[in-house]
Amino acid sequence: MLDEKLARFEQLEQQLTDPDILSDPQKVAAISREHGSLAKMVHKYRRFKELNAQILEARLLMDGDDAEMRELAELEMPELKAEREKIWNELLDMTVGGEDSNRTRCVMEIRAGTGGDEAALFARDLYEMYKRYAEEKGWKLELLGASPTELGGFKEISLAFSGEGVYRELQYESGGHRVQRVPSTETKGRIHTSAATVAVMPEPEDVEIDLKTEDYDVERYAASAGPGGQHVNKTASAVRLHHHQSGIIVQCADERSQHKNLSRALRLLKTKLYERRREEEAQRRSDHRKTLVGSGDRSQRIRTYNFPDNRISDHRINLTLYKLDSIMAGNLTPVTEALMEYDRQQLRSSMDKLE
Repeated sequence: MLDEKLARFEQLEQQLTDPDILSDPQKVAAISREHGSLAKMVHKYRRFKELNAQILEARLLMDGDDAEMRELAELEMPELKAEREKIWNELLDMTVGGEDSNRTRCVMEIRAGTGGDEAALFARDLYEMYKRYAEEKGWKLELLGASPTELGGFKEISLAFSGEGVYRELQYESGGHRVQRVPSTETKGRIHTSAATVAVMPEPEDVEIDLKTEDYDVERYAASAGPGGQHVNKTASAVRLHHHQSGIIVQCADERSQHKNLSRALRLLKTKLYERRREEEAQRRSDHRKTLVGSGDRSQRIRTYNFPDNRISDHRINLTLYKLDSIMAGNLTPVTEALMEYDRQQLRSSMDKLE
């Protein structure tokens, strides 16, 4: 994977010298963002390869007949190995989360599952949790679209996150989330179980998805409610896109601007097309995200939120914490760090040293 990152980085460097690309500011901006996101990892990997070459050279000198050079090589070897080990660990951390781990933009979809109104309220609670977590991390959060319910929940809501490490961390949230609690509408105090699903997808750069206007249909319609259930102007400002080849349908509604809705819908469509391509490539390679925590499968139940016991359990890594109130308040770090550490250990055990 590191060799692929290096090849991609070098390809981007070549593109940034292409006169045709340089004449298009949008392409330059997109390529520059991807180039910048890869730079730190690539520079470390190049240094890692240099150290491998130096260690090989030192070993040859240690096996040689020149006593003075042999002594110098023996003195130098521990330092070279120590630096290589340090850089290797840093590279390992950077590759946790898969080939898209360096993405600084991603899209999250939260959908209410079984449980009716309570499931929709739980979807809203998840949205609030991720919103607070984004604020804590200094990430930017943008609403792409929502289908609110009368009680203030969400049938579904789409969000865009941007910031350093945003996809690396949030990708672990993909899957089924189950809640156990007494709903506010429950008069007999019985605990109910309901669910919501979360999908987190890396957002591609514009140049990665070739999307032409003839590839999709645009339908404009009137939105009836905003993200909090409030009334909005019933003008044809909402936008629905239908991609011909894939059959993917996305929609966005915002009271302020039809143009903004179209722009957001196109971002969402490109993200879903990119995700479809990733899945197809993964099936061909048959090696996509073999670690347990990063499958991204919505049907996989990944976590249970038990409110009566103030307990959250992540079933993928057998993690149980009795601080659900803190986590729902946006302090998700104990969970994400545990998931990343598990993935890191899995990766460490499966990857051989690049010597």
